[in-house]
Amino acid sequence: MNILVKNEPKRTLAPDLLKRFVAIVGEKYAITDPQMQEPYLVEMRDLFHGQTPVILRPGSVAEVAAIVKLANETKTAIVPQGGNTGLVGGQVPHHNEVVLSLTRLDRIREVDAVSNTMTVEAGVTLQRAREAAAAADRLYPQLLPSEGTCTIGGNLSTNAGGVAAVAHGITRQHAMGLEVVLADGRVLNVLNKLKKDNTGYDLRNLFIGAEGTLGVITAAVLKLVPRPRSVETAFASVTSPQAAVDLLGVAMGRSGGNVTSFEMMLREGIDAVVKFDSVSRNPLATPSPWYVLVELSSQARAGLREQMEEILTEGMERGLVTDATIAESLDQAKAFWRIREMFGEVQRHLGGSIKHDISVPIAAIPAFIEEANAAVIKLIPGARPMPFGHVGDGNIHYNINQPEGADKAQFLSRWGDVNKVVFAVVKKYNGSISAEHGVGVMKRDILADYKDPVAIDLMHKIKHLLDPNGILNPGKVL
Repeated sequence: MNILVKNEPKRTLAPDLLKRFVAIVGEKYAITDPQMQEPYLVEMRDLFHGQTPVILRPGSVAEVAAIVKLANETKTAIVPQGGNTGLVGGQVPHHNEVVLSLTRLDRIREVDAVSNTMTVEAGVTLQRAREAAAAADRLYPQLLPSEGTCTIGGNLSTNAGGVAAVAHGITRQHAMGLEVVLADGRVLNVLNKLKKDNTGYDLRNLFIGAEGTLGVITAAVLKLVPRPRSVETAFASVTSPQAAVDLLGVAMGRSGGNVTSFEMMLREGIDAVVKFDSVSRNPLATPSPWYVLVELSSQARAGLREQMEEILTEGMERGLVTDATIAESLDQAKAFWRIREMFGEVQRHLGGSIKHDISVPIAAIPAFIEEANAAVIKLIPGARPMPFGHVGDGNIHYNINQPEGADKAQFLSRWGDVNKVVFAVVKKYNGSISAEHGVGVMKRDILADYKDPVAIDLMHKIKHLLDPNGILNPGKVL
């Protein structure tokens, strides 16, 4: 659809220059056939569709460096891409840029269980990274629904979040060191495992969350944690978002650092999951306006069940929880999680959906939802807000489904209008218009309205310093 991308000039690539790029990786790993290119050009929600003269699939850091060096010398724009699971158009070549696919850089270079680190290349999928950690009796705590497809390089470039951020933080907290190809083709090596390295500027953090605009991440040292020896998962009905926030406080107080996930979902979304996902069932018999999914994990082999029971009991005594069930098996826990994982997916069956990935202080979640709902319904009568997400870290996926019977295209054409009213409430509560999905092109043109002007100025200057020819993912973020 490309409904959110401005009309900008289409770039061209001379045939002789195309041959030079292809020669770096070999014809086998250069995709020029439009049909074979298609999976690299379509964003998963079909909001963005790109075009490119060639998709280059390097198999080594040296090849990445050679590609970027040639691109810089010839002022050829390139778009780095991982698993193509991004949701803001940052990985799509909107104006015929060369695509640099990093999925062949997929070696797990080392797992060091003593240092609790793992060194992996950018094309390693999140699932493979987690499996490699598990094989060493460790846990890589990043967890996303797209784990089988998304890559470590993409996770780092977008500073991805996930359902375990309440305990372990987002991607930035997991990266101890990076290997990055700079715009001039040099390779920056800050791949270290050190917890203490006080030798000047932390260059690593410049590239995490930069969406490939400052350099191309080719490898990373990731932080591992001990694998939990016990896990308990509960599904509970709560009376309101405020009750969910209050229950989070109970859980944190009674379990300390054992709360690893705390997710909130609206009843209408649960009903949609049950209706459109044939294997899902509501675990609770009595309908409730809101539900939470709570997971605790611990290094102790015993006592966690009692903690979960105490949390739910206090929640009921305080009138926060109206019903609850604790998973009796791994399969039942997976069934609880499937409901959460399908929550956003099934909304496509309800028509057009305008989606937001925002964060506000945890204490402000109830007020944000109430005020945003009122503002959206005033703007579009009959619109159906469907907020859900990570209460434990303040990240709400604030989706709005079209009014029943409305025209989908007409509803989606109001995306910008809806943004304004929702983001005004976000700004009121000192929140962020992008919590874990990034900026890409979707939020590029409005970023300056919600971010400190001095910060925007510094971002522009850093971009010009590191990429003076503007070849790295141009038109994204800034």
